[in-house]
Amino acid sequence: MSDDVLITDIQRYAVNDGPGIRTNVFLKGCSLKCLWCHNPETIDHEKEIYWKRRLCVQCGACLEACPREAINAPIPPEEAKSEDSTYQKIIRERCDLCMKCVEACKFDAFEIVGKSMTLEGILDEVEQDRMFYDNSGGGMTISGGEPTAHPEFVNKLLEGARKRGLHICFDTSGFCKWETLKSLIDKVDIVLYDIKHIDSAEHERMCGVGNELILDNLKKLLELTDKEVWVRMPIMEGFSASLDYHKKVINFFKSLSRKPTRIDLLPFHNWCENKYDWLGIKWPLRDIQALNPSLLEIIKDFYEANDFVATVGGSGFEKNKEL
Repeated sequence: MSDDVLITDIQRYAVNDGPGIRTNVFLKGCSLKCLWCHNPETIDHEKEIYWKRRLCVQCGACLEACPREAINAPIPPEEAKSEDSTYQKIIRERCDLCMKCVEACKFDAFEIVGKSMTLEGILDEVEQDRMFYDNSGGGMTISGGEPTAHPEFVNKLLEGARKRGLHICFDTSGFCKWETLKSLIDKVDIVLYDIKHIDSAEHERMCGVGNELILDNLKKLLELTDKEVWVRMPIMEGFSASLDYHKKVINFFKSLSRKPTRIDLLPFHNWCENKYDWLGIKWPLRDIQALNPSLLEIIKDFYEANDFVATVGGSGFEKNKEL
């Protein structure tokens, strides 16, 4: 087993990924390729480089430092920063991630995406906010990316967190072998289970893979374990925002051996647009407007009318703030 893992962030004071105030550990690497992914930097399993155009003064230091001719020549900074600019500093197909450009830049326009951390390093950082966890009912959330992509490391991470008495949420797409999922969720308190779409063809169109394994694992999770399960569903116009669609979802949930503990409706937003630009990716959804959370209240009411607990946005803080 590797002694470390790549993470993209350890986000403190998170309130939307489980109960209470939490620290969210974002692991790098995911088998899905969701078009709306709000954390595109977590998809690739290897280190990457951000180039942030707003910080770049076009000085040419990176061009001189690059041994692979993977840097485009400088252009006027105002031209590179214009709203309709297609200029990118890194020629990604030539780049071998030697990081010479990062070292050469004095303006922080380049940033390494993916930090190697040890098990103890992660747990030590998470434990710094124990006071907030104790006062709010919070703890650590393992996210990504996809935690099941690193089963051996995550297994040790979960064991270490339990020894330290941390409350654990486990955020997963469920796209893995049942044996892998079962071995990991045995050690967690709450499973945050992502259901992107219940129609497999639509799921494949938007996420790159079908959903049969995901739905089968959810059935097993509810039938063969007593774990608390919060189902999280992204809601986007033209994909999963109609009441007719949610009637089908409710019928599916009613067919399961027991209900999920709650349903979190997560409205699409485009706040992640800059991340795609920093990675040199043309995001196909950049022109789609964010979904106003208030528009999901009718869907939330529909779930509640069918005897499900539902939220808009997934906040876990309100129910615990009195603790």
